[in-house]
Amino acid sequence: MSKPTVYFADFRCSDSENLQQKFTRLLKTAGLEKIGLDGKFTAIKTHFGEPGCLAYLRPNWAKTLVDAVRAAGGMPFLTDANTLYVGRRKNALDHVDAAYENGFSPFATGCHVIIADGLKGTDDVAIPLPDGKYVKEAFIGRALVDADAIISLTHFKCHEMTGIGGALKNLGMGGGSRAGKKAMHSSVHPSVNEDACIGCGKCTRECAHGACTVANRKAHIDPAKCVGCGRCIGACNRDAIQSDFGEPCTVMQGKIAEYAAAVVRGKPALHVSFICDVSPHCDCHPMNDYPLIPDLGMAVSTDPVALDQACTDLCNAAPIMPGCALDGVDVKGDIFTAMHPTTRWQDAIAEGVRMKLGSADYELKRI
Repeated sequence: MSKPTVYFADFRCSDSENLQQKFTRLLKTAGLEKIGLDGKFTAIKTHFGEPGCLAYLRPNWAKTLVDAVRAAGGMPFLTDANTLYVGRRKNALDHVDAAYENGFSPFATGCHVIIADGLKGTDDVAIPLPDGKYVKEAFIGRALVDADAIISLTHFKCHEMTGIGGALKNLGMGGGSRAGKKAMHSSVHPSVNEDACIGCGKCTRECAHGACTVANRKAHIDPAKCVGCGRCIGACNRDAIQSDFGEPCTVMQGKIAEYAAAVVRGKPALHVSFICDVSPHCDCHPMNDYPLIPDLGMAVSTDPVALDQACTDLCNAAPIMPGCALDGVDVKGDIFTAMHPTTRWQDAIAEGVRMKLGSADYELKRI
């Protein structure tokens, strides 16, 4: 069996071809026009960014992708599902407002924003996964289920719970409804290192479920209330809160890969990742830190597993940016594990392979 191809283009351009035109050429080379979008409602699954974060993808990239989908005969819309945690994207009204505030309006992108799981995050469909190891029924936002074709548009970055935030994370965790997200997070519960905790209370402000409290200047997490979303981990400047290592993390990564399979199974699909502003944390936070590596480029594949593996490899081959969070750290060839040592990004890749969602063995073609 031949290896899946990951097509890659750097961010160099010239007077004869700007970056958006280069992106269009990359999409055509990767086969966007051949996957069968004619007359199909095409969901472009992306992340609109929490207001305050500036690392999310510029809406200009979405506009270029929308135009390419329309040229291929598709009927595109931008979509994401609601979140579990405190923020501007936990219901459809606030979510759309946040998307527009960050530039993803129909006037800027050329298509509408539809929140996949509805007003309160309850509009989902249970998708059977008989081959799932961790999930037998995935709760996916209805707009993604109703779509005829799926395109993931991902900002590739670090993530405090999953190591990498790539195509599998964008599709799986991002495509799950609020019930689906809770099911995926349920196996992992953060814990507090009291020696490092100063009782600042940032975790209590980030927790949407009342699981974090502070007493005697030390944080405490109630496992009965915690849903495992990980917001407290990113909020803590002292690294006093960490996710459980080992089996619980493996289970969550496995669930994410299986949810990703539920989103795309049986549908034409293409996956796009931009390796730029590779921040230490997810775009779900209302802030972003200095990039860990230089901006590298854009990658496209019909295989989301191969795409995640290729993007990880490209990042790990890049130099560390002076002054970033990993400056002076011995990353040992893996910036994602170095940044978040208790994560296991490889587990999602492995489960994606087992689910026949894709292959970790790929061919990289540069254009």
